[in-house]
Order: sequence, then C-alpha cells, then structure tokens
Amino acid sequence: MSSGRLAGIARHDRPRGPIETVSEVDVTVREGVHGDYRGAMKPDGHRKRQISLIAAEDWAAALADLDLEPGAIPWSERRVNLLVEGIALPRREGARIHVGDTLVIEAARECDPCSRMEEIHPGLKAALTPDWRGGVLGRVLVEGTIRVGDTIRIEE
Repeated sequence: MSSGRLAGIARHDRPRGPIETVSEVDVTVREGVHGDYRGAMKPDGHRKRQISLIAAEDWAAALADLDLEPGAIPWSERRVNLLVEGIALPRREGARIHVGDTLVIEAARECDPCSRMEEIHPGLKAALTPDWRGGVLGRVLVEGTIRVGDTIRIEE
C-alpha cells in the first residue's frame, strides 16, 4: 500500500456555512465528520457523500491551470473535509482509504465540482473537473479519531 499524509481537516455545519478547519476530529458511521452537516446518516440510509477528500497536488494543479500561485485560494474553499498530500486518491469506487490508526473510508464516487466553485474564482469548476481532480466522496466503514499529520494509505 502506498502512503501519504493528512494535511488538513475542514467542516461546515450548514449549507453555505463558514468553513472551520480543525487539527483533530472524530469520524463516525452515524455522522461522518463530527460537526459537518454533510456526513449525517439520512433516513433512507444513503451515505455516498458522507466524507470528502481532495489531494493537495490536485488542488495545486487546478490553481496552476488558472495561473494562480499556490495558496492563492485556501484548499478549504473547495468545501471538502480532508486534504491529503503525497498520495494519489483512488479514481474508482470501492477502493479503501485508511486514515490514521483506525478510520477506513470506502471511495463511493467522484466529487464533482459544483457551481459554487465559480463564485470563488472564474474557471475553478472547469479546472477541478478532469480526472477526478475535484476529489473523492466516500462512506465511513470503520470509525476513528483523526489528526492532521496522520498517515493515509490506499488499499486498491
């Protein structure tokens, strides 16, 4: 298994709500990232968008496509939960992403960029579109507490 590092954790408690970055968080099957409105179990049990991840390298490539310097737009503006670095996220459903000692996430689908990205910067939605660059959506299989700096491993 290849490995990388958890570089950031973010959450927001309501649609269009402010993004909060944290250094540590509990992630559960029932609520996804604690304090993030997207991860909670729905009454019908549909959990394909329980947690979202983006690779720092993909974010940097999208900014470069727009001729923006690294960090010109903070990664958290992408509105994903986890920023990983040093590892390519899976580009297929079913792959397992291990974070820290216990958390296991199953990749459920591509995280398609929404029109909100155009509000952040013109062209950002298109820059995030190719080859799963916008990230991965997943569902929690095994719960855990994660911290910035934790190891990320991909099990294909």
